[in-house]
Amino acid sequence: MRPDVPAQWVERLDRILSAFPECRREAAWVGTRWRVKASTVAHVFGGEDQLFRIVFHTEPSELPAFENMGPPYFRAGWGATTVGILLDDETDWGELAELLTDSYCAQAPVALSELVDRPES
Repeated sequence: MRPDVPAQWVERLDRILSAFPECRREAAWVGTRWRVKASTVAHVFGGEDQLFRIVFHTEPSELPAFENMGPPYFRAGWGATTVGILLDDETDWGELAELLTDSYCAQAPVALSELVDRPES
């Protein structure tokens, strides 16, 4: 049995993701996901191992980092650029917000992603 993601985490994620143009929250096959147009930006869910995960997209150049950093980071087993973080009481929400911003910009149409303020590299 999969646990429900704590409501306060879903709301916190919703505040981050719903701030992006046309990004909407919806129920997924398990957990909750946020989409822009037909593309998933992020998906949060509880696993059968009772751990909570959020998966999202990253740039291909960032994949090796996610593969090698170890917990709480991981490379998801689906999607060429899908990575994730295990969520817990120690989650760095500031870093997660930056990663979700990158995911939104990778998934959104260019016209929408250009409306998002991003820190300079």
